[in-house]
Amino acid sequence: MTQPPPNPTPPPAGHPPAGGGFAPPGGPAVPAQHVPAGYAPALVPPPVAPNGQPLAGFGDRLLAYLIDTAVAMAVMMALFVPVFFLVFFRMIDEMEQAGPNGPDPVEVWTSVFLPLLAAELGVLLLMLAFYWVYHVEYARRTGQTLGKKVMKLRIVPMQPDAALTRGMLGKRWLVEFAGGMFVPFLNYLDGFWQLWDKPWQQCLHDKFAGTVVVKVGP
Repeated sequence: MTQPPPNPTPPPAGHPPAGGGFAPPGGPAVPAQHVPAGYAPALVPPPVAPNGQPLAGFGDRLLAYLIDTAVAMAVMMALFVPVFFLVFFRMIDEMEQAGPNGPDPVEVWTSVFLPLLAAELGVLLLMLAFYWVYHVEYARRTGQTLGKKVMKLRIVPMQPDAALTRGMLGKRWLVEFAGGMFVPFLNYLDGFWQLWDKPWQQCLHDKFAGTVVVKVGP
């Protein structure tokens, strides 16, 4: 006697598809995350100077400084190299004219090393004078050196309604160049001060002079 087939497993619940059979059961609908219309992540505004212009970043100021340093080095080489060769050839003449015992040390000191030291001191003073003309007198017209013009930066007073004066730029020169030549590591401290200075991102020479450096172009 044949046994009746076991009861088949009941079909899953769901709406029957158009082609027959049964559709798989649908899970609970997951509601989509609601995002308000026009919503955008909050953006931190770039820091700005008291006059509303964007402040210059560390990278832009560093590149402007390197360009200005290249200009200064070219001037220094033009001043120092002729003096160096003049002293060098004079020293060669002294050695050729010396007797079998060699040149007199006193004569070498007075005719070679003292002129060389005097030449180096003269070049140092000329460099300070060049820095004054370049970073004070030249920059006073537009607030820019060649490096700042290339990087589209400008020196402006902290007070928005004030004019950039020779006195302000002279204070910058005093800390950045005159002080940097005679105080060890002052150049590094001065330049890197911008990285942690808030809110105006000033170097030490900016603080002493009451100025900031802003970006004036893309």
